[in-house]
Order: sequence, then C-alpha cells, then structure tokens
Amino acid sequence: MNKWLELLLGLVLLIGIILVGWASSAYSWAIFGKDLNFLHAAWIFLKGGIFWFVVLIAFLLIVLGINDLRE
Repeated sequence: MNKWLELLLGLVLLIGIILVGWASSAYSWAIFGKDLNFLHAAWIFLKGGIFWFVVLIAFLLIVLGINDLRE
C-alpha cells in the first residue's frame, strides 16, 4: 500500500474515532435503553490496561528479585 494512502487512511480513522467518541458522550445515544457512551468505555479500558501493566511490572520485578536471590 502506498505510504501516503496509509497515512491519510490512519488520520481519517483517528479523526473519525475521536468524533464518534465525542458525539457519543455529548449527545444521548441509546439502543434498546442502553446508553452508548464510547468515550467512557475507552476511559475504563485505558484504566484497566494501566492497572494490569503495573501488576505485570510488579510480578516481573518479584521474579527477577527471586532469581537474584538464588545466585
């Protein structure tokens, strides 16, 4: 694929996702009584990712510390 086409497509998708996230939080989007707030869902997903990243770093440090104690 052409590098300029990839760049343009990536920018269009990024701007589209930002607009959909903003519009879903600014306006009331509901299907079958369920609220579709994509910005809130993305924030929850990001916080969960940060939590698991810190847990895995802690686990890695514990394993490395145990490995150093054995030597």
